[in-house]
Amino acid sequence: MYKIINTEEIGPKIKSYEIYAPNIAKNAKVGQFVILRINDTGERIPLTIAGTNLEKGLVKIIFQEVGKTTMQLASLSAGECIKDFMGPLGYPTEIKKYGTLVSVAGGVGVAGVVPVIKELKNVGNKIITIVGARCKDLIILKDELRQQSDSIFFATNDGTYGIKGYVTDILKEVINKEKIDIVYAIGPVAMMKSVSEITRSKNIKTIVSLNPIMVDGTGMCGACRVTINDETKFACVDGPEFDASLVNWEELISRLGLFKNLEEIAINKFKHNQGCNCCKK
Repeated sequence: MYKIINTEEIGPKIKSYEIYAPNIAKNAKVGQFVILRINDTGERIPLTIAGTNLEKGLVKIIFQEVGKTTMQLASLSAGECIKDFMGPLGYPTEIKKYGTLVSVAGGVGVAGVVPVIKELKNVGNKIITIVGARCKDLIILKDELRQQSDSIFFATNDGTYGIKGYVTDILKEVINKEKIDIVYAIGPVAMMKSVSEITRSKNIKTIVSLNPIMVDGTGMCGACRVTINDETKFACVDGPEFDASLVNWEELISRLGLFKNLEEIAINKFKHNQGCNCCKK
């Protein structure tokens, strides 16, 4: 069992947890992730490692309530435990000096971007950060982003913070103004796909971090398979980062929607059980 040490709400239905997992904290590197399971009957979900505290043995995860499992996770309090917390998984981000790097973060993808750009800045890269969200309230970790960025831009769908528009609108302007050596993007699949289309046309190397459906985290189940350059890869053991220009985005989007109906059923059942006194007994 893994104890939740601290919890913090950092946005609407967005929470930051610190989990006591000293072995993971000791070995984790930027870009890696964990797979957790709340209880014996729960599903396994991957979450990016958003930070570690080696001295206290803590691993930080940041998540948004979007499905049954994240809703259930959000209902837990400090002092409670989760059943499984496995990691660190996946290959870490390659940290080296590229020159000028644009990091593009959408929604909760910011949680994965912050530790990566911190390390990339430490080795001498110039960091330009572009952040997008539906509205101002959903932009998280602004101070941390500013601290690690040489320049930063924001876009919201409704125009409540930064420009009214999308990260791709800003990305086009940045690319037109200066030479970009590499782009690093984390966020919704549709966003990463759009970023890839822009950078591919400009021949700019782009790395994306993929978060498909995962089960065992060892490559055995095949649930997280993605097609990269017409070859089958497994995000849990071959990723999670891939060359964006080689990703079969249409297939990935299709696979992510496979269990949408079942997820809706699970959400409704969870909400019913939460509100029903007889189900709580």
